[in-house]
Parts: sequence; structure tokens; C-alpha cells
Amino acid sequence: MSAASLGGKSLAVSHRPKAQAKKQDGFVRVRKQDLDKLTTEVMQLREFLPRVLNRDLIEMLHKARAAQTRKEHLAQEQEQLRQECLHLQSRLDAVQTECQKEREEKLLLREQLWQSVAELQQQADFCSGLGSATCSLLWSCSAREHTVTQWLADGKLQSFLAVAAQTLESFVRSVDEEIKTQTEDHNSQEHQFVLALAGTITNIAAVTCGRDFLSSSAHVLLDTLMKLLELMKPGVFPKLKVLMLMALYNVSISVKGLKYISKNLLRLIWSLLDDGDWEVCLHSLRLLQSVLLEEEVLLLLGSSLLDPDLQARVSRLTSTAQPSLRLAAQQTLEDLQALQQDQGCKQSTL
Repeated sequence: MSAASLGGKSLAVSHRPKAQAKKQDGFVRVRKQDLDKLTTEVMQLREFLPRVLNRDLIEMLHKARAAQTRKEHLAQEQEQLRQECLHLQSRLDAVQTECQKEREEKLLLREQLWQSVAELQQQADFCSGLGSATCSLLWSCSAREHTVTQWLADGKLQSFLAVAAQTLESFVRSVDEEIKTQTEDHNSQEHQFVLALAGTITNIAAVTCGRDFLSSSAHVLLDTLMKLLELMKPGVFPKLKVLMLMALYNVSISVKGLKYISKNLLRLIWSLLDDGDWEVCLHSLRLLQSVLLEEEVLLLLGSSLLDPDLQARVSRLTSTAQPSLRLAAQQTLEDLQALQQDQGCKQSTL
């Protein structure tokens, strides 16, 4: 007999038509047969109900309690997530507002930067034009010997030469060497500016007092000229190279100056003989001739002047189409050969 059927019967006890229930002084009269059946049903329920409840109902109660607990946790998590979402939304709104403000400030700064760049370029163009014009005047004035003498007497030449060395080095190093060969502008204000500086230095070195000053008190400038001639690639700014070489040649007329620049001069001349510009090669040969004419410098350089590679480079220039370059190369080659013969005679005598 199932629990459901038993339960059904137990509910029907009070409504049985056979039961002669009579209410009297708080007692109910029940037939003995019905009482026995009710007792049997109660005993059966006591026996079977715990088995059903212990396995199914208790498990369901546990699941219900767990589900209720999980529901409460989920509700708490959902509320926490909602609060976090509201917090993040408020932060997002604040960040978006700040981002928009920064974007507007950035646009304003960019516009100001463009204006500053344009103004700076105008100022740079003006300074370049002013410097070019001023140095052109200096170049022209320095062609007069008494002007250089007066500059030396004023004591301002040292600071001018220091600025000139810095300017020349800045100009050479500021332009990328690989791009310069394709985009160099010989008519630019900057180029004219440095040309005028180099020309002024050349004119100063052409005067005896100026040459002596450079040989004794302007070693930084001489080192800068030689260093820049090494840095500049073949065919790049030949006019500037020629003026630098002319300045070094004028300095080399002084024995003191020639001794100073001769330390790294031969290596420089070797590279410039392959420059490709005939004027650069010509003035390199003249500088080499200046070295060959000074006995003290020949002793300092030793056998490096007898290097066959140097004679080969000079010999190649004897076939050039430029008459002045060809003549200078022939004369230099003869001087080198005479030096070689002289050295050979000295060794045979020893």
C-alpha cells in the first residue's frame, strides 16, 4: 500500500458514511472496526513514511536550501556588479570628458606648434640671410691685409674663429651625407653663409700675421677643417672643400703651421685625390707640394710619402682633361720621384 493511497484513506475517515460519530461531552464515538483500520494505517505510515522522506524529501530540502543560498549569493553578486558597473560608468564618463578636453588642448597645442615652427623658420631664414650678408662683407673686407692686421690688434679674432669652427662643423654634421649628394643647394643662405666663413678664414691665413696667428693660437679651427674634409663625401660641396684646402695651404706656408697640420695631412690628401671634382684635386696637390718642399716635414712623415699608392693616385691625374690639374699632377709626380731617388741615393751611400 503506497503512502498516497494511505493518506487518501486517512483523510476519508471523518467522512465515512458508516462511521456513527456522535459528539457527547467532548468525546467522539467511533466504531471499533474503523478504529482498527485507522490504527493499521497509522502504523503503516510510521513504517513507510520515514523511508520516503529520508531519501527523497530530505535530499530535495537540501537542494532547495542550497538553491536558496545560491540565489541569495547571486543576488548579492548581481547587486555588487551593478554597483561596480555604475562606478565604472561614472569613471568612463569622467575619462571621456577628460579625454575630450585633452584632445581639444592637443589640437590647440598642435596649432600653436605649427605657428611656432613657421615663426622659427622665418627667424632662421632671417638669421641665415643676415649671417650670409654679414659674412660676405667680412669675406670682402678680409681681402685687405690691413683689415686682418686691425682684427688681430683688436683681439676679437680668437672668438670669431671659435664661432666659425662651430658653425662649419654644425653645417656639415646637420645634413645627412647620403641625402646631401642629391639635394645639396649651392644657392641656399646656409651654404653661402659657410662659404663666406671659409673664405674669410682663407683670407686671414693669406696674410702673414694671420697665418702665424692660426698656426699658434687656432689649433681647434685647423683640426676642425681637417676633420670636416674627411667627413664630407666625394663630390659634396666642392666649393667649400676648395676654400678649406686653400686655408690649409696658406697655413702650410708657415713652417710651424705645416708641422702642426702634417700629422694627419697625408691621409687626408690621399682621400681627396679621389674626390672627383677637379678643383678639389688641384688644391689637394698644391697642399701636397707644400709638404714636399719642406725638409723638416719630410723628416717627420718619413717613408709614407714614398708609398706606391700615393704615386699611383697622382699619376692617374696626369691624364686628366683639365690643363691646370694635369700640370700640377705632373709637377707633383716629379717631386715624388725625385724624393724617391734622393732617398735611394742616401740609402746606397749608407
